[in-house]
Amino acid sequence: MNTVIRHVDRFDRFTFLWLHVTLQIPRYRAVHWISRSGDGLLYVLAAVAAFALDDARGEAFFKAVAVGFGLERTLYWLLKNSIRRDRPAVGLQSFHAAVTPSDQFSFPSGHTAAGFMFATLVLQFYPALALFCYVWATLVGASRVLLGVHYPTDILAGATLGSSCALLCLGFL
Repeated sequence: MNTVIRHVDRFDRFTFLWLHVTLQIPRYRAVHWISRSGDGLLYVLAAVAAFALDDARGEAFFKAVAVGFGLERTLYWLLKNSIRRDRPAVGLQSFHAAVTPSDQFSFPSGHTAAGFMFATLVLQFYPALALFCYVWATLVGASRVLLGVHYPTDILAGATLGSSCALLCLGFL
């Protein structure tokens, strides 16, 4: 393993264990709810509502969300299945995640990528809502670490992937 990757992995494991063992942050119901809010349904509902209620801008937002998610999900899947980083419950002995992840690998965080992709598109089309969406996307990412299914750099990579896909999407439309 490359030296940089080893240092990042060591940082991730240290930070993850610090949160879960040293701080013993409880897994409140709100953390589960925040994580579940990033499963995808809210993106669809928001895009459909914008399409139905906001004429040309809503239609453009709907198209951007559709293209953005097509790009983000494709790159997410390729990265996740190429890098194949084990989730914390596999990589750390005696640790059990609070939820069952939807797939096997942890890098990058798909929930975080989707949240930041959506927030970045909201910034372009509905800037007054952008701060709320970025805070929410950040909370979704943090919830994934707190639930034990991702390391911190999975979240950073997801945020970068999602934001980049949104910017690329905006360049295409």
